[in-house]
Amino acid sequence: MPGKFTVEDLHSIVYRIFHKAGCRPTDADSIAQVLIAAELRGIPSHGIVRIKDYIGLYQKGRMNMQPEIRIVHETPSTATIDGDNGPGIVVAMEAMKTAISKAETAGSGWVAVRNSNHFGIAGFYSLMAAQKDMIGIASTNANALVAPTFSIDRMLGTNPIAFAIPGKEEKPFVADFATTPIARGKLEIMEKQGKTAPEGFIQDAEGNVSTDPSVLKRGGAILPLGGDYEHSSYKGYCMSAMVDILSAVIPGANFGPFVPPQVAYLEPKAESPGEGLGHFFGAMRLDAFRPADEIKSYLDLWIRTFRNAKAADEQTPVLIPGDPEYAKENELKENGISIIPQVWDELIKCADSLGLDLNQK
Repeated sequence: MPGKFTVEDLHSIVYRIFHKAGCRPTDADSIAQVLIAAELRGIPSHGIVRIKDYIGLYQKGRMNMQPEIRIVHETPSTATIDGDNGPGIVVAMEAMKTAISKAETAGSGWVAVRNSNHFGIAGFYSLMAAQKDMIGIASTNANALVAPTFSIDRMLGTNPIAFAIPGKEEKPFVADFATTPIARGKLEIMEKQGKTAPEGFIQDAEGNVSTDPSVLKRGGAILPLGGDYEHSSYKGYCMSAMVDILSAVIPGANFGPFVPPQVAYLEPKAESPGEGLGHFFGAMRLDAFRPADEIKSYLDLWIRTFRNAKAADEQTPVLIPGDPEYAKENELKENGISIIPQVWDELIKCADSLGLDLNQK
């Protein structure tokens, strides 16, 4: 396989794969943008490794590569969108643009989505709003791999949420996190690399603590954020439930155990109460509260105050949410993006299955 990739080269590869799979040029470009953004931010679990899942769903007839995305209900500041079972990234892009548009006229915009699929990293969409001098919020439910506190049943997804707000001189504050201690994709990467998972992240099918990242394949489950009850797993459970309700109950998507699996080797339930997978987005204009520059300058002060907090260990400075991702992005843009061999092999197989030769430009 090639060594490290430039952003441009990797974008070309991803674009060509999804265009070959039938995506419109603008949609293939959107998918490439979001997957590469995940790689650049140091979140490879939501980057190139996901291509095999998306293409697998398409080849099984479970993802529509040319969706007709439409608003099915709206008010001046809200909307519900049907994603027509399209790629989640494409649907989410349209939904956040709608939320931003509504915020521009109403001060805030809130969009719930049904009938969608996996949308990549939540932080990408919250940052779309931040770039418009808005607060951005993005969340999604996911296929059920998480056991609620005291349970061995897989009832919830990793259900991430992201929040972003721009500074004036400082980079935007962006918090992007799952409501579990680890995401499925990170377990997949650990398994490919021959690593073990930390204790308290996953359990086996009987509810025993496990460190085997492949345990989900044998009925195991991810634990909520906090791990066990003694470490406040009920708080992670509550956060995940909140995301599930906003992303599914509000728009009419599938909730909890009914969310369709986002991998081709697992079949969806024969009957489910909703439509596809769901998302929830928000955008709020800063100047809906006071002049935007005042808020941005004050956020700069907040960031600098927290960054200057006395560190417990001088070798480990106090970080602001988003700092590690910005540092990783700068590093990878300069030095190139590495793809682990197993993921590259999967990428080649995906391309071959579409009749695409990645060695030809």
